[in-house]
Amino acid sequence: MKKLATPLPRIALSPAEAAAALGIGPDLFAQRVQPYVRLVRVGRRKLVPLSELHRWLNENADAPMVDEVGR
Repeated sequence: MKKLATPLPRIALSPAEAAAALGIGPDLFAQRVQPYVRLVRVGRRKLVPLSELHRWLNENADAPMVDEVGR
């Protein structure tokens, strides 16, 4: 396979890479995140679309504490 002159941006990550991108370990990712994100299977390989990580983050983010803002 020929290398590209300019690397393309990644649009999907392995589960281990997705865990690292979130700043958590693979076991925690497998238990708390992976069941709630859609995976793409290519043969035996599993890929996590970046859009799924962003969706999961937005759905699981705490609302800002209005009383704490501005202190």
